[in-house]
Amino acid sequence: MLNRTLVPEFRGIDQLTLVKPQEIQLDNGCKMFSFNSGEQELVRLEWIFSNLNFNPAKPLSNAAVNSLLSEGTSTRTAAQIADEIDFYGAFLQMEYGVDHSQVTLYTLNKHLEATLPVIKDLLTNSIFWGKELETYIRNQQQKLQVSLQKNDVVGRRNFNKALYPGTIHGFAPEAEDFVQIKQADLRLHFQQQYQPANCTLVVAGKVDEHTLNLISDTFSNWHNRITADFTMPEVEKAAGGLLFTEKPEALQSAIRIGFSTINRSHPDFPGLQVLNTVLGGYFGSRLMTNVREDKGYTYGIGSAIVSFKKTGTFFIATEVGAAVCREALQEIEKEINLLKTVLVPDEELSLVRNYMMGSLLGSLENVLSHADKFKNLYFSNLDYDYYKYYTETVQNITAKQLQTLANRYFDFEGFVKVIVGKY
Repeated sequence: MLNRTLVPEFRGIDQLTLVKPQEIQLDNGCKMFSFNSGEQELVRLEWIFSNLNFNPAKPLSNAAVNSLLSEGTSTRTAAQIADEIDFYGAFLQMEYGVDHSQVTLYTLNKHLEATLPVIKDLLTNSIFWGKELETYIRNQQQKLQVSLQKNDVVGRRNFNKALYPGTIHGFAPEAEDFVQIKQADLRLHFQQQYQPANCTLVVAGKVDEHTLNLISDTFSNWHNRITADFTMPEVEKAAGGLLFTEKPEALQSAIRIGFSTINRSHPDFPGLQVLNTVLGGYFGSRLMTNVREDKGYTYGIGSAIVSFKKTGTFFIATEVGAAVCREALQEIEKEINLLKTVLVPDEELSLVRNYMMGSLLGSLENVLSHADKFKNLYFSNLDYDYYKYYTETVQNITAKQLQTLANRYFDFEGFVKVIVGKY
């Protein structure tokens, strides 16, 4: 019997074991990666497509096409699609990102044969009905109108535009941009992007031979249509500076500062993630301790590094009392400069190491999580050695190395600084 009076023995994390996929190349060029684990009769399928090259003349095409995929095909209305998916207790989700768009289906294995034809219909016969397009445009304009009343939303838009001018990363739609969406443009975009040669299919759950054969058979006659441009231009580093949007009646000011940086494929990325965690990557971080707990300027503040295909973004974001906005920015600068001049104490670094390793293990609770980790690697052109390198970096990086990274990447004068509210 378990003796609950004894404290469990503390043990460090020696190594990370990840589930690796089986790869299948379909005749039409679609790559399928399957993760089979667990006994639950559940499967998740993700059809992931690289986005077409950003066209400033039609900036909303990628997002609009993805959102409208489930709004009607040549054989099913939007209501019929929804009813068919709901009838089998399945869940259908469209997701759009800067680099990729995807269609995700969650379903029980016993209903896979019934739900797969619906997805096949979406990916081959979507036609973007005029009525659904009008509704989409109207809804998006209304959402935008509401969102623009929020300082943090305006701050995020201004930050991205300043950091990545003229690119998909920096694009922030205005109400009139939605009016420019045309049915013919969406249909052409759909024909170019949603093709099997541009698709990576990731299947995770209880995936047996019958499941794989069913998927292969359903999509065997999914054909490529026309050639398209999926290249993405290199991202140029923007100059730093302060952009202030005044809102005289604001009770809080939104602060967002940062810079474009390396992505996951750079060898410094894991070390920079450790540095970010120290600064603002968890609840016990320096920014939270100083700006929230000590000064009481905000309810929450944090920093993060986001990896994209052609670039990465480091940012710090918070909303503070309008009367203390200037002071909060000074405290942020102080914490950044401390990382450049004073070594991180061993006790603090040990805490961050344990937090990051614990978070990594906690993110691997099931086979779906393992599939997510694979996608991070695959779309960054990395292999599974990356996670070995990542864990070794987290466990062994020194305070001196963190200081070196801080001096290499943290130039506060070169940060893009956006404030919305009072300053």
